[in-house]
Amino acid sequence: MNVLINHIIQQFIEVQEGRPWMGSSFAKKLKDIDEDLVFVRPLEDLHSIAEIISHLTFWREEAILKIKTGKGSKTDDCEENWLSNETLKVKGWSTIKAEYDNTLSELIALLKEKDDAFLDIAYYDNDFKGNYTYRFLIDGMLHHDIYHLGQLGIIIKYLNMRNA
Repeated sequence: MNVLINHIIQQFIEVQEGRPWMGSSFAKKLKDIDEDLVFVRPLEDLHSIAEIISHLTFWREEAILKIKTGKGSKTDDCEENWLSNETLKVKGWSTIKAEYDNTLSELIALLKEKDDAFLDIAYYDNDFKGNYTYRFLIDGMLHHDIYHLGQLGIIIKYLNMRNA
């Protein structure tokens, strides 16, 4: 039975492309953003849009690795966790966004192969230094996406106010 897995997949899709209860999805927030603005930090202590999307991709790639192998390889201290705008500019927004979209597709494809019992299987988490269930990982990924979706809303609002 895949009731929980299917529900989780729907939540990821809703937050990314749908019309979530809390407001806008990633797709809606990123749809009309000027490509020149994705590398701008509106305030010194706020990340750019590109930095956040790259950070989300980094952790989604790590979650995919954990699902595939039962163990991750990265921690919060990894340099790739928060790449600089200079590094990201070289990569380019279209590549950053495509990598982000591709990791969502890959995560969903992996989850579709699982049943609900998978959520209670343990894996080793390098960052938390212990064994945790895949439910912890997948719920955490969803929470992480929602947290940064809110940040994007604030960043985009600042950027729009500054350019008005």
